[in-house]
Amino acid sequence: MSKKTLNETNLAALGAERLAALLIEVSTGSADIKRRLRLELSHNLGAGELAHDVRKRLASIRRSTSFVGWRKRKALIRDLSTQAEMITDKIAPEASTEAFDLLWQFIELAPSVYERVDDSRGDVGDVFRAARGHFAQIAPRAMLAPTELAVRVWRAVCDNGYGEFDDIITLLAPALGDEGLAHLKQLVEAFREARLEEDEDHAALQFLRDLRSSGGSFAADHKARLIRMTLQEIASAQGDTDGYIAQFSAEQMTRPRIAAQVAQMLSDGARHHEALEVLENAQGAGDADWDAAYIACLLALGRVADAQAHRWTSFCDTLDVQTLRDYLKVLPDFEDIELEDQAKAHALHFADLPTALEFFLAWPDLACGARLIEDRASQLDGALYPIYAPAAEALRNRYPLAAVLLWRAMINHTLWDGRSTRYTYAADHLMDCAAVDAEITDYGRFTAHGAYIELLREAHKHKSSFWARVP
Repeated sequence: MSKKTLNETNLAALGAERLAALLIEVSTGSADIKRRLRLELSHNLGAGELAHDVRKRLASIRRSTSFVGWRKRKALIRDLSTQAEMITDKIAPEASTEAFDLLWQFIELAPSVYERVDDSRGDVGDVFRAARGHFAQIAPRAMLAPTELAVRVWRAVCDNGYGEFDDIITLLAPALGDEGLAHLKQLVEAFREARLEEDEDHAALQFLRDLRSSGGSFAADHKARLIRMTLQEIASAQGDTDGYIAQFSAEQMTRPRIAAQVAQMLSDGARHHEALEVLENAQGAGDADWDAAYIACLLALGRVADAQAHRWTSFCDTLDVQTLRDYLKVLPDFEDIELEDQAKAHALHFADLPTALEFFLAWPDLACGARLIEDRASQLDGALYPIYAPAAEALRNRYPLAAVLLWRAMINHTLWDGRSTRYTYAADHLMDCAAVDAEITDYGRFTAHGAYIELLREAHKHKSSFWARVP
C-alpha cells in the first residue's frame, strides 16, 4: 500500500506535532471542525468535562429560533450527530447516568429543531431516531430510580407531538423493571380517571377537530388513544398478550388489520385456535395483513387444504404475486405448471388492467404482459404513466408493439387533455415509438407509425409547444 494513501497508519507516521499543526490549519474557518476538536480535548480531560460541554451545546441549540435553510441544513445534521455520538460513544461508557440524562435532553430538542428546519427527506429525524435507540444500552447501566423514571416516561409519552419518544417504554422496560412498569400503569389509570381538561385552542379549531373525530370529541379520542397505546406498550414489554388485547374494543377487533395483529400475537403464543376465531370474527378477506395471518393460522393448525383454497381465492381477487408463489410451491410437480397457466389465464381477463399488467411484469411473463396490452389496448388509460412508462421500457426490446401501445396511450392522454406540463414526456414517448418502429414487422390491427404521426398532426396541429419538442 502506498505511503501516500490517506489512512490512520500513514497519518500517525506524521507525528503528533505535525498533525496538530494540520488540524489547526484545516479547522480555520470551520466552526464544525473546531467544535469537534474542542469536544475531543474535553474528553481527554474526562467524561465529566465532555458532558459539561455537550450540555452547553444542547442548551445553545435549544435557544436557537432562526430557520435553518437548505445551505445550513447539513451543518445542523452534522452538529446534532456529533453531540449524539459524544453522548453515546464517549460519555456513556464512563458515566452512564449522566449520559442517560444528556441523551434525554438531546431527544427533547427534537420538537424545537423540527419547527425550524424542513425535514421532508427525514435525515434530521434519522439522527434523533438513531440516538433514541441507544437508551436500550445506556439505561440498564445508569443509576435510575424506577418510579422516578416512570414519571419521566409518562410525561414524555403525554407530550410526544413529533413522535420523538416513540417506543420509549419498550426501550426502557429493562430499566423500569416490574416496579417502574407498575407505577407507570398507575399513572395511566389515574389519567384515565381524571376529568378531561378543556382545550384552550380557538373554538373554530376545536369544532373542526371534533368533526373529524370518531366519537365527536377530539380531546376524548386523543385521551383514549393515548391510554390504549401506552397500556399496550406496557403489556408488550411485560409479555402480557391478554393485557395488550384487552385494550381493543369489540368494534376495533373487527377491523382486519387489528385482528391480524392480535392473531399474530396469539399465534406466537401457540394459541392458534383463538387466533383463528379472532380473524374469522373480523371477516377481513382481501386485506393483505389479514390474509397472511389467516393462512398462517390455518397452516399452524394443519389445515393445508383450507390454506391453499384461501390462497387461490385471495390470488384471484388481488393477483398478488407472492400469494400465487406460495400456492404453487405446495403443489406436486406438473400440477403446479397447470395451475400457473390457469392463474395467468385469469390475469389476462382480470377486471383491473393495470393490476394485471403489474402482475405479469413482476412474475415475470413479458409475453403474457404484451398479449394483455394488445388484446385490451382500447382499455389503456394513459394517465397511469407511473405504471405504463416503466412497463414500456421493460417490453421494448422483446415486445416493441406492446411498448408502442403503452407509449401511444400516454401520448394520446397528454395531447387530448392538453397537459402541457407533460409535453416533454409525450415527445420522448413519440421518439421511443419511432426508435422501435423498424423492429415491428406487422402492426396488425393497429395503426402503423407513419400513419399514427399523421393522425396526431391532424388532430393536434395547433399544439405548437408540443411539436416544437419533436425532432
